[in-house]
Parts: sequence; structure tokens; C-alpha cells
Amino acid sequence: MELFFYAVFGGLAALVAVLELSKNNKDRINTSSAFNSFKNNYLLIYSLMMAGDWLQGPYVYYLYSTYGYGKGDIGQLFIAGFGSSMLFGTIVGSLADKQGRKRACVTYCLTYIASCITKHSPQYRILMVGRILGGIATSLLFSAFESWLVAEHFKRGFDQQWLSLTFSKAIFLGNGLVAIFSGLFGNVLVDTLALGPVAPFDAAAGFLTIGMIVILSTWTENYGDASENKSLLAQFKGAAVAIASDEKIALLGAIQSLFEGSMYTFVFLWTPALSPNDEEIPHGFIFATFMLSSMLGSSLASKLMARSSFRVESYMQIVFVVSSASLMLPILTTFFAVPSKATGGGLSFAGCIQLLGFCTFESCVGIFWPSIMKMRSQYIPEEARSTIMNFFRIPLNIFVCVVLYNVDAFPITVMFGMCSIFLFMASILQRRLLVIADKPKSEDWQLKERDTESEPLNL
Repeated sequence: MELFFYAVFGGLAALVAVLELSKNNKDRINTSSAFNSFKNNYLLIYSLMMAGDWLQGPYVYYLYSTYGYGKGDIGQLFIAGFGSSMLFGTIVGSLADKQGRKRACVTYCLTYIASCITKHSPQYRILMVGRILGGIATSLLFSAFESWLVAEHFKRGFDQQWLSLTFSKAIFLGNGLVAIFSGLFGNVLVDTLALGPVAPFDAAAGFLTIGMIVILSTWTENYGDASENKSLLAQFKGAAVAIASDEKIALLGAIQSLFEGSMYTFVFLWTPALSPNDEEIPHGFIFATFMLSSMLGSSLASKLMARSSFRVESYMQIVFVVSSASLMLPILTTFFAVPSKATGGGLSFAGCIQLLGFCTFESCVGIFWPSIMKMRSQYIPEEARSTIMNFFRIPLNIFVCVVLYNVDAFPITVMFGMCSIFLFMASILQRRLLVIADKPKSEDWQLKERDTESEPLNL
């Protein structure tokens, strides 16, 4: 492995250590012992849930290929997962507001465990069922747990600023340390112990089972709008009215879709970008480096959110501009770096520049997650939190499905250029959100929501 990879990884690790060790009283939030106990319980469960997710990611494509399926068949399986998240996941995730967020989190565990079990079968139909279940689970992962946390946090009377501490720690652990551990653990199971590509899925099911037991034994239930006479259709209408009547919610949804759409596209593009001529690159080590970059970003976000002088709406403009510039590097290197046409070999000079840019982008991802969580806790109404959050994922899933379907139709530079433009658009929308952030929340959406419930449905 080239010295360059070690240098980048070591430099990032040193930066993370410096940031964590340099935190002073201004960077720390004084909390109560009751909150610390509550926070640690959530972080334990969130880490177990993310371990169940991260263990599967690196081996999904590989498992399908060992069963003899080609790129086209595997692409359809991936599209089915995102399509399921958009269609079925939105419905199931929205039920959390009415049926209970704790129940939704348990449903996530059961659904994802069932998805893991299907990986033991080489039959295409069963694998397709597994992808559909996985899509539903993904929607629950990114809505039900956050909705439960926010509602429970305020129900217990904790200070609003303390919520940012839980968010930043969750990303630091779940998207950082746990991701790195999961990658290394999966490598041990598959390569060192030679248990086969299905072993990480069995391990994921084990972590999910442990997490589900802890949820059932320690969490209490909370709801959004639990009114019995409110149908799912009325719930969707209420969420749509909330988005349409409050510009801040609509802007937040657009910003999230633009950033996450670019992020998921990047996941598919970074490998061919770094190895256009089949250069030999250490995929696992690079993945760990990206996760370390995300830890750096989440550590920086915790320092920023701990100080009242830094507003999330303000510094996120800079984050989006930096992320946009970092994904422009694959385009710029085609003009200023001489492309290598030799097949194989190590990482090229252009690849080294791009890797630094990609680490910068992953650092922005680490800042984005806790920051967007904090903004969602401020602007999204509690009554329809899970429903609205799943609404936000509809354009995201459509975008990713379109990209997956046409991934071979456009040059890689065009795809990166599109992502860069989207991220710059997100910075413009973030600027608008900053301008209107201090305006009072729109409260008439609930009245309009009741009007939609009282209107007869013309079928």
C-alpha cells in the first residue's frame, strides 16, 4: 500500500485527535446526569443500528456477483431498494407518527433482520424481496429514530441546545468509529476467517437483534399525532400542507434532497474516479479514510454547535460551497493533470488530488448530518415529524434511481459536475433559509390540515 494512503489517514487521525483534545469549556455543554444517561442509551442503540447497516454495505454487490448475477441484474436489485424506500418506506415510516416511534424502530430491526436472512438464498426473487425489505428499513432508520429522540428529549424537559450534543456524538460514533469497525470486522469475517460473503449479513442481524432487545427493555413510546380518526391519507395531506405553507420546511427538504442526492451519487462514482484505468487501490482502506474524514467533520460540527455565536444556518452555506468545490476536482484534473493510459499500477497524481478532495467532501458530510438534524428539530412540527422526513426522501430516491439507471450513459465528469451544481444550489437555498430563519413558525398549517380532514374525499 502506498505511503500516500498512510499519510492521509494519519493526518486525518491527528486532526481528529487534536480537535477532540483541544475542546475547552466554551466547546462543551454543561448537562445533567439524567440527560447523560438518556444520551448514552440512545448512542448505544444508534451505534448498534448503524453497525447492522454498515456491515452490509461493502458486501451487497459482491454477494450478488458470487451468485452469478451480472451488472444489469444487480443494478435492478439496487433500484428496487431505493424504489421500495420511496414507495413502501414512506408509508411505513409515516405510520410512526400515529402508531408510535418505538414500534417503528422495532419494525426497522425486524425488517432489516428479515432482509439479512434472504441473502442466504441465491434465487433472484428472494433477493429482490430482501432489497424491498431493506428499502423499507432504510426509511425507518433515517426517520423513526431521530423522531423518537427529538420527542423524548423535549418530553423529558431537557434543554434544546443539548440535542445538538446527541446529534454530533451519534454521527461521530455511528458514521465514524462504528463504520470503521464494521469495515474491519466484515473483512475479518470474509477474508481472514473465510466465512463467505454472507457472514457480514449474519453479523448485522446479530447486532440488530441486540439493539432491538435494548429498545424493548429501555425505551418508552411516544407519538406525533395519535388521533384515532385520522387516516394515513389525511396524515399525508397534513404533511404536504405543512411543507407548502412554511417556506422554511420546504427549503430544508430541498437542501436535504440536493445534498443527499449528491452524496449517494458520490458513493457510486468514487471508485471509477480513482481507478479509471483499473489502478490497484485499497478500497477498504480508502473507505476507512472517508469515515475518518466524516468523524473530523462531526467533531468540528460539535464545536460549532456548542457556541451560540455560530448559527447552523450561517456556517452551512460555507459547507455547501466547499463540498461543491471538492467535487469539481475530478473535472479540473482532466484539464490540468496529464491522464495516464497505462492499465493497472498504483494511484495516479490526479487520483491523489481527487482523494484529498473526496476526503474534504466526506468531512462536509460529517458536518452536514448533525447540522441538518438540528435544523429539522427546529423547523419540522412534532405532529408530523416522521411523515415530513419521509416526504423529504421521495425526491432523493427518485434522483438516485435515475442516476443508477443512467450511470453508464454519461461521462463521469458530467456526473460530478451535476453533483457540484446541486451542492452550489443547496448553498443558495441555505442562504435563503438564513434570511427567513427568524420569522415566526407558520401555525396555520394545522388549521389547514384539519380542513383537509373535514373535506369529503371524491373517489
